[in-house]
Amino acid sequence: MTSLVFGLVAVLCAGNAVATAITVPLWWALPADTRAGGFAAGVPLSGWGTALTLGTAQFVIFAALTYWLVPMLAGLHARICVALLSPSATERLAQRVETLTETRADAMNAHGAELRRIERDLHDGTQARLVAIAMRLGLARESLSEDPQTVARLLEEAHESTEEAMAELRVVIRTIYPPVLADRGLAGALAALGTRSAIDTTLDIGDLGTIPAAVEAVAYFTIAEALTNAAKHSQATRTAVRVARDGDRLSIEVTDDGVGGADETLGTGIAGIRHRVLALDGTVHIHSPSGGPTTITVRLACGS
Repeated sequence: MTSLVFGLVAVLCAGNAVATAITVPLWWALPADTRAGGFAAGVPLSGWGTALTLGTAQFVIFAALTYWLVPMLAGLHARICVALLSPSATERLAQRVETLTETRADAMNAHGAELRRIERDLHDGTQARLVAIAMRLGLARESLSEDPQTVARLLEEAHESTEEAMAELRVVIRTIYPPVLADRGLAGALAALGTRSAIDTTLDIGDLGTIPAAVEAVAYFTIAEALTNAAKHSQATRTAVRVARDGDRLSIEVTDDGVGGADETLGTGIAGIRHRVLALDGTVHIHSPSGGPTTITVRLACGS
């Protein structure tokens, strides 16, 4: 209904302005009854003076209305359409709950897979080494009084296996929660990450305050994955990382100067970032036109 009414008003204003501009110079060619019936402002046209004066006034009025009123009506119409077509608060809440339900399910599946991976790593790696160490120490104890050279060899092997087991444990722990986060916080961890990056990385980290551990881990792994993708796939030579906090939101922006064209369906890196972020009710936006640059923008709730 509003489209029809506002459209008619726009056509009336613009149409009269155009019609006046065309017909005023040609008033003398109009039929006599048309001129007598009132052409400009309802006044009969009897000569050039009347035509030019009233015609010009009529054109100015309708042109002004077209310039001022039509854009205002268009804006009002747009606001009405947005108000009518936008989802209600209930619908937005339902969509958010649906998204969270899906991402929570993905997060639970990923969590289960991660636990199984950790179990396999511990069972096949660290646990096997610990069993071997225990066996060597047992043999060393039995040979302590009879064969000192065998005892020394067994103790040396046990010592080497202990160091290897500790290295494997550190790798497993690093995949769960990077120790550098606990030791140096998010800013320090990102500084170390930028130093280890395969390509030149510029960091811009604001005052982040206190951030929950889960958000820190997601932010760290998101940036690490983005830098890895840039080094492997984008042919980039430089990346820029910006991390800032605005109230209860943590914003992350990673930009590279690569060839662009990032496709989420061709690998698990971007999909993994999205799953991690959405599981914490965050948002992910990826802008990667062909030719670059690629920008990954993430926003996470981190408490007030």
